[in-house]
Amino acid sequence: MGDLVGAAPCYLKSHSRGEYVFDQGWAEAFEHAGGNYYPKLQVAAPFTPVTGPRLLVKPGPSAGPARAALAQGLAEMTTRNRLSSAHVTFLPEPEWRYLGEQGFLLRTDQQFHWHNDAYSTFDDFLAALSSRKRKAIRRERKEALAAGIEVQWLTGSDLTESVWDAFFAFYIDTGSRKWGRPYLTREFFSRVGETMADRILLVMARRNGRWIAGAINFLGRDTIYGRNWGALEHHPFLHFELCYYQAIDYAIQYKLKTVEAGAQGEHKLARGYLPVTTYSAHYIANPGLRRAIDDYLRRERAYVEAAGEELAAAAPFRKDLVEQE
Repeated sequence: MGDLVGAAPCYLKSHSRGEYVFDQGWAEAFEHAGGNYYPKLQVAAPFTPVTGPRLLVKPGPSAGPARAALAQGLAEMTTRNRLSSAHVTFLPEPEWRYLGEQGFLLRTDQQFHWHNDAYSTFDDFLAALSSRKRKAIRRERKEALAAGIEVQWLTGSDLTESVWDAFFAFYIDTGSRKWGRPYLTREFFSRVGETMADRILLVMARRNGRWIAGAINFLGRDTIYGRNWGALEHHPFLHFELCYYQAIDYAIQYKLKTVEAGAQGEHKLARGYLPVTTYSAHYIANPGLRRAIDDYLRRERAYVEAAGEELAAAAPFRKDLVEQE
């Protein structure tokens, strides 16, 4: 057996939940036309909208041919197994452009990320904002905890089964009301707690000695990846406190560069999170479906670009600081 020079981890999916690149409309249209959209081939970090390499190739003279073989292999695997499509999601822009050259359809979207400009304290970050936004955030943080709520950061050995029980209750309650069908199981949280507890940060809220809300984050080398949140009690601005402001506090204290707050939510802009383009590439086997999606994606990319420019112009940072940069 020769040396491994490339790999593209992929798997079959019979649904589109947990991907954060939404193709349910494509599936519905194809199935109304008599086709079978599922199962489909997926190349991604499961349930995780984090950008990273998807076509894994060994550096050196074999990198180019290996990358080409992976792209061709994904297309061939799709057609040979009579699948509707192959989807490579949250890949770096250079890989995205390369797959476009190989015949994949190109899609863009946006996330909102907070960037640490070497802040020493949360107040340093606030000082970079306009006066109106600065006052609004201070008011939100105060009101979020006004009902006697205490916030704790839990990681490593703090992540006991009783803590996971509490967080899972938040996740199910909020997920059922917001999404209709939460897809992560209770076992999932135990397993990630067992295997990567030191890479998890739970931001938990307690009132009257009882956990009432929490947000789960995963820790990278220099980035916090915010994921799910849930609550059993409603308190004004508690969502913003646990998901956005506490993550910023943690990043500043531990000198992390970025907080990735995930997809959607233009309300994040007012909290200092700026729009960042994300990329996905799609191989569609059926010619008719491919033409329809290609036309849609051309218009969608133009919209995403224009929306990103408009959102960036509305960033809450002081204009004098932006002009100096």
